[in-house]
Amino acid sequence: MRPMSVGRLARSEPRSSQITIIQPRRLPRVLGALATYVGMTLLAVIFLVPLLFEFVGSIKPNDRVLSEGSSWRAFVPTAITFENYGDALARADLARLFINSLIITSSIVVAGIVVNSLFGYALARMTFRGRGLVVGIVIALIIIPFQAIAIPLFFMMAKIQLLDTYLVQIVPFIASPFFTFLFYTFFLSIPKELEEAARVDGAGPLTIFWRVVVPLARPVYATVAILSFLFAWGELLWPVLVTRGPEVRPLPLGIAVFQTLPPVQWGDIMAFATVMTLPLLVVFLAFQDAFVRSVARTGIKG
Repeated sequence: MRPMSVGRLARSEPRSSQITIIQPRRLPRVLGALATYVGMTLLAVIFLVPLLFEFVGSIKPNDRVLSEGSSWRAFVPTAITFENYGDALARADLARLFINSLIITSSIVVAGIVVNSLFGYALARMTFRGRGLVVGIVIALIIIPFQAIAIPLFFMMAKIQLLDTYLVQIVPFIASPFFTFLFYTFFLSIPKELEEAARVDGAGPLTIFWRVVVPLARPVYATVAILSFLFAWGELLWPVLVTRGPEVRPLPLGIAVFQTLPPVQWGDIMAFATVMTLPLLVVFLAFQDAFVRSVARTGIKG
């Protein structure tokens, strides 16, 4: 019988005994990735903790929300009840407030997407005298906060008798310099050859925009929809100025009024806040893939 050579013995060893050693050149990359994941995990925990506290408080009896609020029990449903949602629905007219916010926010999002995208496309593709000046004005308007023009705008709306209506909460937020500039920069990244090919086939400007440009710009549309929904859904200053009664009052103002009504029930307030937060999470989860793609593409182009 022939003896097995040393080389064959070495090759016949099981692979499970081999130890993977990280090369020194790869070590900084591995440590950087590890630090990134740790940092992202910490940020996720920081953002999720208030949401967990809010939801758990909304399903607890009112007497336990404050008594357990300073301990770890604040994040554990020690007793479960859904009466807080019923109380908030009855005491604060939550359904009416929710419908008001839905009407106002959806109108701002839809109208704003149409207006800002058309304006951004015109700046990106049309050639006219003073286009650079118009782009500069749009950029300059981004840095002006809404609070700086709220009072003059209030007097303007009062003069044309639009106070305490849906329109006064919708019209001022349709045109946005920030969203116009966002569309403008994204449209610049789309190759002009695609539009020229459609123009050769006889398509007009609006046809090219709706059938060629818009399908390619879905990520930026999703980004604008999410950000616009977020800004409009949480707007508080303007409704405080322009609304008087509960008929057109949105959710942010509604919860500010509700938490002052006696008796103050923190379980009901937490239930109100949970109902107000859920649509934001639903919208973001529905458009998160397109939102990430848009942010990544903008970062690459920048």
